[in-house]
Amino acid sequence: MCIDYRQLNLVTKKDHYPLPFIDQILEKLSGQEYFCFLDGYLKYNQVAIHLDDQEKTTFISLCGTYAFKRMPFRLCNALATFQRCMFAMFFDLVGKGLEIFMDDFSIYGSSFDMCLDIVTHVLQICVEKRLVLS
Repeated sequence: MCIDYRQLNLVTKKDHYPLPFIDQILEKLSGQEYFCFLDGYLKYNQVAIHLDDQEKTTFISLCGTYAFKRMPFRLCNALATFQRCMFAMFFDLVGKGLEIFMDDFSIYGSSFDMCLDIVTHVLQICVEKRLVLS
């Protein structure tokens, strides 16, 4: 199902939260001995929409009228909101063995144990925050 949110997006205050630059992420990864890459599952759908804002996502189908409780695809601020959430959740690790681009986690370390420690920490946070990986 694809819902046209163009009218909602026109009146939405834009969030210009920056995405990291891929070349900077690759630069941090270069020269590292060990890597692990994890991928988030249904990235936007893991972010809850505030109860007061759910009605803004209302749509009508043959089966009835519905509103999203989780952030759907095509909202203009979905990407910025998701990146901000990921950065906030993993703030202590970003730049210290972890880089995040949307729902792609790049974990790196100069030793196997260092990389494994960061993977363990990332997975603990995912469990605590109920973030699902694929």
